Amino acid sequence: MQLLQRRSGLTRRVRARPELTHLSDEALVALCERSVEDALAELYDRLGAVAYSVAFRVVRDRALAEDAVQEGFLAVWRSASRFVPERGRADTWILTLVHRRAVDLVRREDRRRAETLDEDAEMGEETSAEDVVWRRLERERIQGALKLLPDQQREALELAYYSGFTQAELAERLGQPLGTIKSRMFTGLSRLRELLDQTDQEAVRWSTKKSTS
Repeated sequence: MQLLQRRSGLTRRVRARPELTHLSDEALVALCERSVEDALAELYDRLGAVAYSVAFRVVRDRALAEDAVQEGFLAVWRSASRFVPERGRADTWILTLVHRRAVDLVRREDRRRAETLDEDAEMGEETSAEDVVWRRLERERIQGALKLLPDQQREALELAYYSGFTQAELAERLGQPLGTIKSRMFTGLSRLRELLDQTDQEAVRWSTKKSTS
């Protein structure tokens, strides 16, 4: 779909179908469900600048913020059928999608940087091949356990430990009360420990079973 690529400039406001301007955001989302591209363009004109501000507050990078807006509006196009007007306003729903994409981009970038730093450290140290393999397996084990956590808990933990954000910074970036962030991290860490303990126990059972077979 080339629509958003053609409208990449947030200050550009070209209205292909002026008759759509009087429609509510909710009505435009309904038209998106019917594959009316100009309806998405109208929503982009209305909310693009605000969406960019929301994304930039999270990613603190112009290019990543633009990517988050693009991905967020593409998500609107693809999931318009999931919007339920009775549950909230369309603009809130759209900005939430953009915010989620922004957080996903931060996590993705931080994971990439963390893996690069780990690899550089492994190459720079005089460690055995076994040590290098062990570190990578341990990192993969933790990342696998993180994926099993609820989205909000995983989000808080990954941003804190991959990016080094404080709880106060997370509260500001995610737009949540500090107490909520603390609760998510405490609960997430407790569950993460349980999951890692379970994998340790399973590894011991597997090792024992293999040695006796």
